[in-house]
Amino acid sequence: MAKRKVGLLPRLIAGIILGIIIGLISRSIQVYFLVRVLSTFTSIFGNFLKFIIPLIIIGFVAPGIADLGKGAGKLLGITAGIAYISTIIAGTAAFFLGSTILPNIIKAGEMAQKSAVKIEPYFTIEMPPIMGVMTALIFAFILGLGMANIRGKTLFETLKDFQNIIEGVVRRILIPFIPIHISGISAKLAATNEMFKTIKAFSAVFILIIILQISYIIIQYLVAWLVSGKGPFKSIKNMLPAYFTALGTQSSAATIPVTIQCARKNGISEDVIDFVIPLGATIHLAGDTITLVLASMGLMMISGTIPTFEMMFPFILMLGVTMVAAPGIPGGGVYAALGLLENMLGFTAAQQGLMIAIHFSQDSFGTATNVTGDGAIALIIDKIAKNNKLNKGI
Repeated sequence: MAKRKVGLLPRLIAGIILGIIIGLISRSIQVYFLVRVLSTFTSIFGNFLKFIIPLIIIGFVAPGIADLGKGAGKLLGITAGIAYISTIIAGTAAFFLGSTILPNIIKAGEMAQKSAVKIEPYFTIEMPPIMGVMTALIFAFILGLGMANIRGKTLFETLKDFQNIIEGVVRRILIPFIPIHISGISAKLAATNEMFKTIKAFSAVFILIIILQISYIIIQYLVAWLVSGKGPFKSIKNMLPAYFTALGTQSSAATIPVTIQCARKNGISEDVIDFVIPLGATIHLAGDTITLVLASMGLMMISGTIPTFEMMFPFILMLGVTMVAAPGIPGGGVYAALGLLENMLGFTAAQQGLMIAIHFSQDSFGTATNVTGDGAIALIIDKIAKNNKLNKGI
């Protein structure tokens, strides 16, 4: 009988629990050997994450942009524009909701004061990235737009091979070792008596994220109703199989067949469905954006930093672009966003590790929000195409 493979989320939860147990025991007996061993691994793994982030951006964003150009039809620009605007609106709504509610949930600077217990790794290995995050982003944009423009195959195929290599690194190195990385962070937080403050704060943030995601789905279908005239709640009901499939698969791409069937129930033309649903699975990541914005704001607040609109809005704008890479990476948007978290918000390796854990714990709901929103965009594009008779050019 074949063994059932344990999913990443159960392994992450097990890693967090094990780390807390190790940290609490170490704190009670005042012996921190195991915590320091885990901190050593976490330090090395965190440096490797910093090294691989620019390569992830180049490997996924450049071919992703080139793919958009290759699939260009008359509605490509409109579809991509609507998806990007939807993502930005979701992130902006998350900021204002977070600014209103999170200060009542999270005590600012709750973890800003350092513990008297000092836990340092035994050693670390420096791994300087080959280029900065912003350099990688600009390079990826130039490559992607250039390949879409010249329609050349040689460089595109080379970058697709490079993408496969990086995806292999993510699947075979990052994903298997992430639970140990999170366990090390949890052990250190528990040993320094900071873990339970984090859990208390983020249980409320988690609930807030889901409420906003569900609300945003309704808002998208209300907008689609204003454009298409099709009832929002009936349309949402028809999309529920895609929502629940995404909860299980945690993948917009894997949910595409079900999303297509649901979109057909809403009376959308086949040409539009075949074009918008696969494209939306790649570029429309409103659910992930809500998660990343609210979770990052929560972490910043408990660390003593008050997130402002001037600080967060550029981050939201860049999220809408960089997460084009997300569907190709197991775990979605958080890997594509790590560079932005460090470069634009000043996140430490420990904070990035916590963001990975928070995102994975909520990834099913974020993905479900993404694919359900794709159905709303398809309704809007279908109406635009029929009004302008553009669907034949897709």
